[in-house]
Amino acid sequence: MKISTQFDAGAVTVIDAENPADIRLQLRPDNASDFAQWFYFRLQGAAYQNCVMHFENAASAAYPAGWEEYQAVASYDRQNWFRVPTRYENGVLTIEHTPLANSVYYAYFEPYSYEQHLNLLGDAQGSGLCQIDDLGSTVEGRDINLLTIGNQAASDLKVWVTARQHPGETMAEWFVEGLLARLLDPQDPTARALLDQATFYIVPNMNPDGSVRGNLRTNAAGANLNREWQNPTVARSPEVYYVREKMLETGVDLFLDIHGDETIPFVFVAGTEGVPSYNGRIAELETRFKNAFAAASPDFQDEHGYEKDAPGQANMTMATAWVGEQFKCLAYTLEMPFKDNDNLPDDDFGWNGQRSLRLGEAALSAVLSVLPQLR
Repeated sequence: MKISTQFDAGAVTVIDAENPADIRLQLRPDNASDFAQWFYFRLQGAAYQNCVMHFENAASAAYPAGWEEYQAVASYDRQNWFRVPTRYENGVLTIEHTPLANSVYYAYFEPYSYEQHLNLLGDAQGSGLCQIDDLGSTVEGRDINLLTIGNQAASDLKVWVTARQHPGETMAEWFVEGLLARLLDPQDPTARALLDQATFYIVPNMNPDGSVRGNLRTNAAGANLNREWQNPTVARSPEVYYVREKMLETGVDLFLDIHGDETIPFVFVAGTEGVPSYNGRIAELETRFKNAFAAASPDFQDEHGYEKDAPGQANMTMATAWVGEQFKCLAYTLEMPFKDNDNLPDDDFGWNGQRSLRLGEAALSAVLSVLPQLR
């Protein structure tokens, strides 16, 4: 029996893998920080054996509450992922599964590999409607790519979408895949109406280094990118620095920052109530956006989520707060669950890549609903 992680986003520490009924593992922290929660590994040679895998340090994870009611995902081909029995007791996360083949993968959530990312860029460019620009390089020299879709006219509304500042939140790039597929469909009336009025600027993966390394929240330098927006540097957070510079060049009328939440089993958004310039106009736009999103997708709801910031108490190092204040625009952080959506649970798959993709498609209806009021 063998456990390996030498592939894109692979991450786990093996303590003892001699006995299939008592496999001892540990969560591996991000390469340059203490955040630990993401895992992704391959198990070989255990077909038809009852495998019991214990993560002994689960209680010291970044978000221990994320293990409650959580089910890990597994796949034989890395394309079709399903949930497997998982429990959290006495600080130990335990996966129990009998694989039906000699090679099986287990992960915290359905992965989105760097190769998939590059294919996504290629497919978007191949539509003939999308321009790819290189904004700069990450700490480890990977490309920071921007997709621009639209006429780029000065009069166009500027819609910005960023995803995967936290690399372990792979559902964010699945969301972008769905959004792009619909936006680049010349037969889709919502897409055509949007592109008649707006230019979209989309960064599908803000954190390529962390994604490849199998990090949960940080880049290769140990920076949590969603705490770097007030004063990013090329040395520590070039991903934010270059994207921010491009935003200052184009302007922003609507901003969506796409994430996943370890603990809350719902789809929800968090706005800019705590920034100094928040006013009735933004509040009205927020309400209009949420109502349209709920109409477009029953997966979205506005009852459960984060507590709203008190006036003037926003964390201005975060993308949504900084962009919302800088451009006085509608700005939202959109969160999807690692677990399942309790409003529409699915015992076999939980929340997954395809559901994230469909949510990305639906989000364009909400964007269309607010477009006339953005300026």
